[in-house]
Parts: sequence; structure tokens; C-alpha cells
Amino acid sequence: MGAGFFKLEEKRGGCCQLGRGEEGNSSTRAELGAACLALEDSKRQQDRKPVILLSDSACFLSPSQKWTGEGKSPSMHGNPDADIMRDIIQLLRERIEQGLPTIFIKIKAHRGDPLNEQADRWADEGRQSKNIRWSLPSNRPIFYWTDNGATHRSPRTPP
Repeated sequence: MGAGFFKLEEKRGGCCQLGRGEEGNSSTRAELGAACLALEDSKRQQDRKPVILLSDSACFLSPSQKWTGEGKSPSMHGNPDADIMRDIIQLLRERIEQGLPTIFIKIKAHRGDPLNEQADRWADEGRQSKNIRWSLPSNRPIFYWTDNGATHRSPRTPP
């Protein structure tokens, strides 16, 4: 699975292949990877501007929101994408310390939004990328079972 982002002002993007595919990647993992890549790129470019991240995934925004605000004490325990979330949280903390705003916006998927289409193209390219990120195993068990002659594999408990 690939993750990709596109920067409108610079008319360029970036991508990577997501590791741990043998454990079963989700679209949320791809969206988190794309957000992290975009934040890393802004840091690398020493971009002192606000970052506005558009995502067509509400599943991406939900895990991110619980890490904002005061009085909350979320946990990474049980989060299959904790490896990427840790990186995102660190990058966001650095941006906050520097007084740099970061805004997440949910957009509708498959509506022909040109920015979303560009990011999807970069994500497609990421599938073949030699740049493989977040590949350390999660140590979650992977179960194999056969049902009616078909072999299934899952990182979760089988039905």
C-alpha cells in the first residue's frame, strides 16, 4: 500500500510504500502515512507557513483529534497505526512549539477534487516506491485458518 501527498503551492508531492503489508494495511494507515509525509516535508523545507492537510478519510481525523485539547490522556495501546501516530504527534508538537498552525480538513472522496486526485496519484506511485516506511512489526499475531477449502489470513482473531 502506498501513501502520498501533494503540495499545491509548489506543484509537487511525495510518497512512500507502507510497511507491514503482511499484517494487513488499512486506508487509515495510508492516510496517516500521507499526513506524516506532508508534515515531514514541511519541516525539511523549513516551511514557516500554516499547513492545511486535506483528507478524504474521516477515519484518519478521528484518531488524530483525540490527541488535541487539554485534559485528555489518550493511549497508543491497541492502535495498529501507533508507529505513524507517534511520528505525527511529535511533528505536531514541534509545530505548536514554533507557533505554526496545522489544520486538518475533511473533504469528500471520489468527487473529482483536483488536489485529492493528485494525492491519490502520488499514493499510487508509493505502492511501487523503494522508500518503505513504518515497517517494524507490530508484534500482533497473524492467524491463518482454512474455511471451505480457502485459506484466510488476518492479524486479528479469526471469526
